[in-house]
Amino acid sequence: MAEKVLMKGNEAIAEAAIIAGCRHYFGYPITPQTEIAAYMAKRMPKIGGTFLQAESEIAAINMVYGVSSTGKRVMTSSSSPGISLKGEGISYLAGADLPAVIVNAQRGGPGLGGIQPSQSDYFQATRGHGHGDYHLIVLTPASVQEMAELTIKAFELADKYRMPAMILADGTVGQMMEPVSFEFEQSAPVEKPWATTGTKMERKHNIVNSLYLDPLTLERTNFERFERYKLVEENETMYEEYLTEDADIIIAAFGIAARVSRNAVNEARKEGIKAGLIRPITVWPFPKAPFKKAAETAKQIISVELSMGQMIEDVKLACECKVPVTLCNRVGGMIPSPRQVLDAIREAAKGGRA
Repeated sequence: MAEKVLMKGNEAIAEAAIIAGCRHYFGYPITPQTEIAAYMAKRMPKIGGTFLQAESEIAAINMVYGVSSTGKRVMTSSSSPGISLKGEGISYLAGADLPAVIVNAQRGGPGLGGIQPSQSDYFQATRGHGHGDYHLIVLTPASVQEMAELTIKAFELADKYRMPAMILADGTVGQMMEPVSFEFEQSAPVEKPWATTGTKMERKHNIVNSLYLDPLTLERTNFERFERYKLVEENETMYEEYLTEDADIIIAAFGIAARVSRNAVNEARKEGIKAGLIRPITVWPFPKAPFKKAAETAKQIISVELSMGQMIEDVKLACECKVPVTLCNRVGGMIPSPRQVLDAIREAAKGGRA
C-alpha cells in the first residue's frame, strides 16, 4: 500500500509540482492560495530550484514566460483577482506556444469580493482568459489527492501540446486536509527542440515570439494552433460518471460542488429517485459526450455551481436542447449543502424545475 501523508490541497499541488520536475516558481501572495508560495519558498532552495516572490502578479507571469521559453518546467499560482492581472501574460504564453502551469484557487467576486471559495472564474478559464483566440487546458480537482495528480497531469499535457494548463481549484479544496499519496506514474520528459537554450553555433536560432506583423502568417499560426486544440479535445477530455446508467435526474458538478452532489445523489437513491452525477475533470476541453448521451434518456439535468451559472451554458450546449437544464447554486463564498441539492433533485423528480 502506498504511503500517505496528511496535507492541505495547496501544499499537495506544490509537492506534486516538484515531483513533476518543476524547479522554478514565481508568484505573489493572495488568499486562499498563499500556502503554495509558502511551501515553494521552503522547498525550492533545498533542491536547487528557484523561488521568487515577484513585485506583482504581472511580473510573476512574465517571469514564467521567460523560464518556459528555455524549456524548463515552471509554475505560478494565485487567486481570482491575481489571475486577472496575469491575463495578458497568459495570452502571451498561449501566443508563443509555451507550456506552463497556472493555479487558480478561486475566491468570491467580482472585484475583491471575499476570501471564501467560489467557482465564478469558470468563464475566465474556459473562454481563453486574455485577449485573442486561444485555450488553456483546464483541470478541476475535487480532492487533495486530485490536487496532486492533476498537477502532474497539467505539466505533462502542457509539454505535450505546447500550451498553458490551469488547475482551476477553489478555496475549499485548497485549504482542506486529506491523506494523499505521491506515488505517481509519470510519462517520459518531452523533447523541446524549440527551446531557447543557446545554439553553440550548432543549430538554427530558436525564436520565442507572439508578435506576427504579417496578417497571413498570424492567420496561419492561429489555424495551426486550433488544429492542435482539436487533438486535445479528442484525446484528453476527462470526466467521471456516477450512477448514470439508469438515472432520470443527472447532476452536473465539478470540484467541491461535485463532492456535495455525490452525497445528495446517494440520499436520492435511498428515496427511490434515480439520480446520477457527471463530474467534469477537464472543463476545457469540456466532456460533451456523456452529457449528450444523458440527454437521450434523462428527464432533467441540474448544474450545481458556486456561481451565478457559468458551466450550465456548456451543459446546455452539450445537451443540444434535448432536455431541461436547471441551476442549483450558492455564491459569495457559500457552498450548496447536500440538502439543497437533494431538494432540487426531489423537485425535478416531481416534474418541476429545480
